[in-house]
Amino acid sequence: MGTDTDTAKPATRIQREKQEAILEAALDVFSQYGFRGSTIDQIAEAAGMSKPNLLYYFKSKEDIHAPLLARILDTWLQPLRELDAHGDPLPEIQSYIRRKLEMSRDFPRESRLFANEMLRGAPGFHGVLHTDLKKLVDEKAEVIRSWMAQGKIVKCDPYHLIFSIWATTQHYADFDIQVRAVLGKERGGEGRFEDAARFLDQLFLHGLKPKN
Repeated sequence: MGTDTDTAKPATRIQREKQEAILEAALDVFSQYGFRGSTIDQIAEAAGMSKPNLLYYFKSKEDIHAPLLARILDTWLQPLRELDAHGDPLPEIQSYIRRKLEMSRDFPRESRLFANEMLRGAPGFHGVLHTDLKKLVDEKAEVIRSWMAQGKIVKCDPYHLIFSIWATTQHYADFDIQVRAVLGKERGGEGRFEDAARFLDQLFLHGLKPKN
């Protein structure tokens, strides 16, 4: 099934659908309660199936959590992968910010699950953080440095620029209830993401634009 080592028989369509239903339910549960606070019983209830039926597809909570984390990290890194070294720097950075905000709007559960994993010491990500993630950020930091060397953007620390974009965009997913409460009914609707995009354009693009 989902985590068996015996791969002689590929999963049937129904089995794949069941596995996806479990993962979808688990995303809801994990994003609300975190890994430690979640149980197999909660996930089974959210998936609309019995605990024994769920355990037929996934043998443990860890076996459900791991593929969710792998998917989320891949999704989360895609916008950074798309930062084009041959593009115009300011539009490239603007596009990156917009894609990150869109992810906060469209994938709030995934963002909260990612944040929860970081807060508990990232045991599910530990190896990847020091390998794949670091390699990608190092690569894009060099791209940003090259833009600085060409005088296309002002000089700054490229790593902290990336961290700042992560922090300001993911805030709108991880602290959404706070954002909506502070903005109130008139400004706390879907338009809050476009308002955020305009502000972040001003913050980052004006700050990075060469002065001469």
